[in-house]
Amino acid sequence: MPPLDANAWWLIAGGVALGVAAGLVVALVIGARLGKEREQVFALATERLSRTFDQLAQAQFQSHSETFLRLAKENLGTAHEKASGELKAREQAIENLLRPVRETMQRTERQLHELDKARRESHGSISSQLEAMGAAQKALSEETRNLVKALRRPEVRGQWGEITLQRLVELAGMQRHCDFVTQSHTPTATGAIRPDMLIRLPEGRELVVDVKTPLDAYLEATEAEDEPRRKAALIRHAAVVAERVRELSSKAYWTQFENSPEFVILFIPGDQFLSAALTERPELLDAALRQNIILATPTSFVALLKAIAYGWQQVALTKNAAEIRQLALDLYERLATYTGHITDIGRELDAAVKAYNKSIGSLERMVLPGVRRFTELGVQPKSEIPPTKPIETALREPQAETEERDT
Repeated sequence: MPPLDANAWWLIAGGVALGVAAGLVVALVIGARLGKEREQVFALATERLSRTFDQLAQAQFQSHSETFLRLAKENLGTAHEKASGELKAREQAIENLLRPVRETMQRTERQLHELDKARRESHGSISSQLEAMGAAQKALSEETRNLVKALRRPEVRGQWGEITLQRLVELAGMQRHCDFVTQSHTPTATGAIRPDMLIRLPEGRELVVDVKTPLDAYLEATEAEDEPRRKAALIRHAAVVAERVRELSSKAYWTQFENSPEFVILFIPGDQFLSAALTERPELLDAALRQNIILATPTSFVALLKAIAYGWQQVALTKNAAEIRQLALDLYERLATYTGHITDIGRELDAAVKAYNKSIGSLERMVLPGVRRFTELGVQPKSEIPPTKPIETALREPQAETEERDT
């Protein structure tokens, strides 16, 4: 039989006490019939029984409380250890799950930091470039205003047009004083004339070019604040260009220069200037052609200069063709003479080879057999006579004349 624990003993003791108490109660009840003394004894017994029962209940409650606390502590400790193990396992699992996320977030954070750094650097660079562009734009606007102010002066406009014309001619590959002449002074019966440029053409001909720079009305159109004023300024600009055409036509330069074609080039140093005038007067080109005036801008004038340069190239090729023909004839005659000398040398070499072969044959037949007898008779020379061979390679004669006859 297994030993009883403290709770069992407490239960037994409580049962015994209850039995004793019950017996006392029964005795007291019986004794109550005997008198007040018994009642007093009964009261005293009841009080002692109550006190004893209270002590037993308190002891039993304390015992049960201690047992419950001990069991609770044991169970709680076991549960705590189990929960701690499970918590560590879950923490490890969560750590394994969150590690890639943490690494990804760290890489993302580094990339965001680098992007932010690059953004700040780019922003700083762009800000610097914008500041530089703003300064350049401001300087350009200032220079543009200064240029507009300068172009409002007639003498400045004239110089600008002449410089533009000269730069275009030089760009086309022409040389000053050879292919073109600027400000040519030519006296005539009605007075001296001085066109802006004379371009020399093949066969001694000359092309007269005059520069006109009508900009007053055009500049007013660009600075106009509303469309009606701009339209009115462009109409005046077209009228000014038409007037310059009439003025140049009245000079009739083609009659003053004998080698000039019956037209004059009116050069306007800007495609936009002529385009604005043609927008208001589309018939301006036809009207100028009827007056023997050809309107030209940098784009069309360069094409004309290229055509003139090509003409000069063809003239140069034609001029050089005769010289090339004479040089070819001289070279052919010299080669013919040289070939004759080479042929004579070949004949002489062939005769020398034949004479050499005859000498070798005579040497082998008449001399060397007797000389070799010396060694048979006991003569010991320091070196032997080397063998001799005739020359069998035939000389090649020049085939130039034969090949020329075959062709």
